Amino acid sequence: MANELLAVAALLWVAAGVLTLIRGGAALARAALVAGGIAAVAAALVALPDATATVSLPLRMTTEATLFRLTPEALWLMGFGLVPAMLACWLGTPERGARGPWCFGAALSLLGALGVFGVQHAGFFLLSWELMSLGGAVMILGERRSAAPGMPVLFMLGLLEVGAVALLVAVLLLAAPAQGLGFAGFVGAAAGLPVWLRDLIGVLLVIGFGAKLGLLPFYEWFPGAYGAGSGATGAIMSGVVLNAAFFGLSRGLLDWLPLDHLYGMGIFVVAIGVLSAILAVLYAFQQDDWRALLSFSSAENAAIGVATLGASMLFRDGMLPDLAGLAWTVALLHMAGHALAKGAMFLTADGVLQATGSYTIGHALIARRSSFVFGLGALFAAMSLAAMPPQAGFVSEWYVFQTLFQGFHLPDLAGRLTLALAGAGLALTAAVAFATFVKVLGIGLFGGGAQIAAVPPARTTAAVGLLGATVLALAVGMPAWLPALAGAAATQFGSHAPQLMHDGLLLVPLTATFAFISPSLLVIVMPLLALLPASLLLLGRRHAVRRVPVWYGGSHPDPQRTATTALTFSNALRTFYSFIYRPRIETTRESRGREYFVTRLAFTHEVAPVFGPYLFAPAIRLVRRAAERLRPLQSGHLNFYLALIGMLLVVILGLALWSPGG
Repeated sequence: MANELLAVAALLWVAAGVLTLIRGGAALARAALVAGGIAAVAAALVALPDATATVSLPLRMTTEATLFRLTPEALWLMGFGLVPAMLACWLGTPERGARGPWCFGAALSLLGALGVFGVQHAGFFLLSWELMSLGGAVMILGERRSAAPGMPVLFMLGLLEVGAVALLVAVLLLAAPAQGLGFAGFVGAAAGLPVWLRDLIGVLLVIGFGAKLGLLPFYEWFPGAYGAGSGATGAIMSGVVLNAAFFGLSRGLLDWLPLDHLYGMGIFVVAIGVLSAILAVLYAFQQDDWRALLSFSSAENAAIGVATLGASMLFRDGMLPDLAGLAWTVALLHMAGHALAKGAMFLTADGVLQATGSYTIGHALIARRSSFVFGLGALFAAMSLAAMPPQAGFVSEWYVFQTLFQGFHLPDLAGRLTLALAGAGLALTAAVAFATFVKVLGIGLFGGGAQIAAVPPARTTAAVGLLGATVLALAVGMPAWLPALAGAAATQFGSHAPQLMHDGLLLVPLTATFAFISPSLLVIVMPLLALLPASLLLLGRRHAVRRVPVWYGGSHPDPQRTATTALTFSNALRTFYSFIYRPRIETTRESRGREYFVTRLAFTHEVAPVFGPYLFAPAIRLVRRAAERLRPLQSGHLNFYLALIGMLLVVILGLALWSPGG
């Protein structure tokens, strides 16, 4: 049944891509995208906690059969990633004139993600990987949200192609001992390779999948590319696409590398994940655009999942299968909750655009003017991303810390120290993430200011409210959700960790004697605790409330001019971490030819990227120099081209004569 539903989903997404080529077919294409998403989510619900049956696809790239199978973890990540993608497709891009190209890009992304999750052939896997990248580029370019979207998209594709080349090399190195491109042969294929070659394969896998996950230094394409598209595009790219990349990394590191090679690679993965999370969230805090901020937050949350995956590798090498299963399950929980919450926030950003005409984080009284459902859905999503109880993000990050705290079980000091430092680094990440979403909601949604002329549309309101409710449902229903991962942990680690992660309605890190929480009970207790302040508020109405204006140093109070902005809110942290941000502030005067009569002051501020000046800029200069040197090849002179052909023929003839059979 599950495979039939997946086949229906794939056919509907192909049909959606075809419909976009027909005049007036964008509406039908959106409907096909949504219907395909519903079918794929239904397949995940039907198949879990087991995998789907293996089927042979009518596709051939080599003499090997092309198999398709979705493991339980693939079903889990795909199902939760598709929920916000379905709603994003239902709403479509806010750019009405671009809905055809956008739907075509969305269809490519969803088909590519399905292939990454399920195809068991390296050739078609790489093809699916490229389809995801191409789909994202088509969505962004089709929307034309910025004056020059080509540059950020080109930067994105350039870095993603670095990852694709790394994956290609890793696959070829594994295919040689496996004697084929089928993933079944990759399992254990690296066992006979030299240690340095195994290390190289592991690093290539981290680079390849990390390019899409936003691990350092690849997160630097996130703000430009996401900022050139809409929130609907962000919901797809930060949901099902990000989950597909995480699944690929997990499969590559845990299945393809030998079991006796996980310790050193685990330390490397934890370090990369923690450093990426810290840098990404620090840069997220400085953004004043909804999409750029949320894109950095996506890189941060993906990095937290990667760090937890690294902890799973350390526990597995230390012969601690239950702790390895715990860490791996927590990473899956974290990516699922992130997909839901981030999808809600990206669609909230589209609602802000439709109400204010801009994605800028500023005071506009949006929450007060819009529906209660819109504000509550955004609040639930932001609470989850800020790891506030009782939301899904709080549950997963609580599990992350409880997992890292159990690093003392590792037999080696290096592993214990790695997880202890990882806990400290992720604590900093959590603190800055909390401040980041206080800024987003406090200023961008609940902040007072000029009255807006419009409110988010009813469809956007419904989508944001529904996604916010699913975030809470994931947290509250966690005792019921965890058994869906039982088969995955048993197959991967021989562990019963998901069953040991809850005790009735209590969530525990394998044992209730270590720690416990219960979001299921919190949703009952927290409203009861709120009765006390609510009753005091009602009683206080019997007495007159004295209201006085805020003291503005003797000046006339003007809340509009003295309101806290996104820049001033983040300035303290920018000053404290100036060695990372290296902020630049410029003020220029425009006088229109008359020096003493200033007509306009232009104030600009930015933070310098860490890797741009020292890694990407030199590479760009190198490519440009090479292009300058090779420019004569495009001279257009026929004699020059004939000379090149003649030299080529001489070389071919020389090789033929030099060969042993010549």
